[in-house]
Amino acid sequence: MSSSSTSSDSAVVSEIEEFAADVAAGLSRAAKTLPSKYFYDQRGSQLFDQICELPEYYPTRTELGIMQQYADEMGRQIGSGAMVIEFGSGSSVKTRILLDHLVDPAAYVPVDVSYEHLHATARQLTKAYPGLDILPVCADFTRPFDLPAASQLETHDAVYFPGSTIGNFEQADALGLLEHIVSLCGSGGGLLVGIDLQKDVDVLEAAYNDAQGVTAEFNLNLLHRINRQLEGDVQVDQFRHQAVYNHEIGRIEMYLISKVDQAATIRGDQYTFAAGERICTEYSHKYTVESFAKMAESAGLTLRRQWLDDEEYFAVLHLALLD
Repeated sequence: MSSSSTSSDSAVVSEIEEFAADVAAGLSRAAKTLPSKYFYDQRGSQLFDQICELPEYYPTRTELGIMQQYADEMGRQIGSGAMVIEFGSGSSVKTRILLDHLVDPAAYVPVDVSYEHLHATARQLTKAYPGLDILPVCADFTRPFDLPAASQLETHDAVYFPGSTIGNFEQADALGLLEHIVSLCGSGGGLLVGIDLQKDVDVLEAAYNDAQGVTAEFNLNLLHRINRQLEGDVQVDQFRHQAVYNHEIGRIEMYLISKVDQAATIRGDQYTFAAGERICTEYSHKYTVESFAKMAESAGLTLRRQWLDDEEYFAVLHLALLD
């Protein structure tokens, strides 16, 4: 067995063990939770790609439209010679738009917790950008990790964080993540981030409760993943999907709700669910540009540029370290 396949196998095992620990912790709480980062196994990623094509789901196509219209300005704003570090490498569609408009980038560093997905994306981008250092890092971007060395000296580091993923974090955690970005980038660094904006509640709730039921299947796939990877016997058909907008906090909250009193065994441990009991699987905070900029300022970042769509549904912001 080659050393590369050995490292791949160990990374996958480590990922599953972390999944198991997080599931055990989340389902043992009085208010049960499952981390949203585990939506994205192979099936989950396929379902999310379908969600992005739904008429109700505006965020992906709106952010993509902003990138297509303003990527040249974004590239100039980031500046020449940057090492661009992407949190959560995704399908790389928006990444390619950004890379096409960067000025003499030193390297591109995708950071993702999924080893197989990360390296598949890196291989594709290496073929598409043969003159650019593509340096994948398998890590949880919410925790400290070491940046790789590029073959050419970078002038500064810039984090790219698309997809409004930062909205999945509660405010204290989002602030902590922004502080982590500041420490990662250092002097002269910056952040290009996508945020979903506050808007009509009907638009928001429809985006997470689509008529075709794809988002429901995506949410329920988290239980299927538990059964597949963690020796679970969860009766998935005895749960239903729900997404509601919390007006007070300003976020979509996504749940799996038990239809009946039931129990499930996962890796030998039993968990009980009362009829109507909820498992929280995701928060998606909606911001104003002003509220996000104020939070970012607390972390040491200042808003330099903003790009919005015509309906002001979504924004891409460039923030730089305060002098």
